[in-house]
Amino acid sequence: MDAEAPLICSAKGCRAPARHALLWNNPSLHTPDRRKVWVACDEHRAHLTEFLDLRGFLREVIDVEQIPEGAG
Repeated sequence: MDAEAPLICSAKGCRAPARHALLWNNPSLHTPDRRKVWVACDEHRAHLTEFLDLRGFLREVIDVEQIPEGAG
């Protein structure tokens, strides 16, 4: 990820800085090793995590500084 561009929360309408990265994968669309990324502020982390987890898409929640190269 671009270290100079500030990451903004993925929640609709939120403009807060992101602190968490939610790594996810839709098994009907993506290969098992593919990781898509949503980023979340503290306020929206639980909501976005629950949304992905209920669908069986959530794979891992990490700090934004730990987003793996090639994820996205």
